[in-house]
Amino acid sequence: MTVHLSRNQPRQTSLNRQHQEHFRSTANVNTTMCHVIVTCRSMLWTLLSIVVAFGELIAFMSTDWLVGSPRTPDAVFSPHGATAAGEAYRPTLGIYGRCIKLPHLQRGVLCGPYAAHFGEIASGFWQAAAIFLAAGILLLCAVAFISVFTMCFQSIMKKSIFNVCGLLQAIAGLFLILGLMLYPAGWGSDKVQLYCGQDAAPYRSGLCTMGWAFYTAMGGTVLTFVCAVFSAQAEIATSSDKVQEEIEEGKSLICLL
Repeated sequence: MTVHLSRNQPRQTSLNRQHQEHFRSTANVNTTMCHVIVTCRSMLWTLLSIVVAFGELIAFMSTDWLVGSPRTPDAVFSPHGATAAGEAYRPTLGIYGRCIKLPHLQRGVLCGPYAAHFGEIASGFWQAAAIFLAAGILLLCAVAFISVFTMCFQSIMKKSIFNVCGLLQAIAGLFLILGLMLYPAGWGSDKVQLYCGQDAAPYRSGLCTMGWAFYTAMGGTVLTFVCAVFSAQAEIATSSDKVQEEIEEGKSLICLL
């Protein structure tokens, strides 16, 4: 009887090892499984990040940063407008583009870049502003792209992806602030004085008024910092106890309010 038990012991030991290896492999599959986690706070942060990135990009590309004084096509480059016959309009000037109406054009306004290359941008301050704004927008677009995948991946290199994105958004916000502070310093350039009159000077727009693109960029900058702060709430929502309970139950799609 004793000999019989000793003969079966190696077989039982091998079976136990097989069960343990199977259990470990199953546990590894469960831990590496992609869990789609959607919460109200994480979804709101994702949508807001995308809206801010597109808003800043559209504002940067727009020509409606400065709106010139009313004038006619025959006096496009007159600093104080015109009184000649013709339908009056208001030209607009952006960081690297402009919208004007030429005398030979019967209808419509011609819009396009006035600078063929970076060195032809109206002012050195505007060149610096363009660099900071472009850097900030590039970071925002990267975060907006990554935010779409946060439903499946909540960490990167053992760090919360929400915290990393929030840090990038805060850095982008600082770049945007520097760009917006440098932009009015270039209002004393010759290009701006052609649109806004000789009274235009740094931080004084003369006859021009601020266009929607400038206000959109300012609003987007404020929302950038809101997104950076709200990313912490998104991280808390996706790592809550309720989410962990859903994962332990074996659910791959988790939707929580």
